[in-house]
Amino acid sequence: MELVYISGGQRSGKSRFAQQLAEEANPLRVYLATARIWDDDFAQRVKRHQADRGHGWHTLEIQKEISRFPLTDFKNQLPVVVLDCVTLWLTNYFTDNQGHKEKTLEQAKSQWDNFMKLPLRVYAVSNEIGMGLHSETPLGRDFTDVQGFMNQYISKQAVKAFFMVSGRALELS
Repeated sequence: MELVYISGGQRSGKSRFAQQLAEEANPLRVYLATARIWDDDFAQRVKRHQADRGHGWHTLEIQKEISRFPLTDFKNQLPVVVLDCVTLWLTNYFTDNQGHKEKTLEQAKSQWDNFMKLPLRVYAVSNEIGMGLHSETPLGRDFTDVQGFMNQYISKQAVKAFFMVSGRALELS
């Protein structure tokens, strides 16, 4: 696995940057969507992302078990993958585990480690949610902790890491 990690705040340009890098890297591209659609507003966001990608993308929806990426669907050439996004993927574990931090981290790390064994180039998009307001609820604070721990875990495995601010990428060392 060759991993490029891209993080930043909401509407910082993370997805667009990841898509641009993928388009420059390989004509065979997969958008690995991890979201669960929970309301009409979010459904509209998904549609906007789909329109932004345009043609030339294969979309694969996997809410949790990303290590089951179907390599056999791409027999002659391996695609590049934009995983969008770690936050929503992690939310699925956190929700299914009723907010249990340790169980969520254990399951997510295990699944991530198996995903990292695949022979792919991945642009993983995540959110930096701990830089804003302090959550009012214990559940919100717990998720912020889980997200921060998982972001660190993933970014340490990346060959490159970027932080997006106002549509601009800052390369991290």
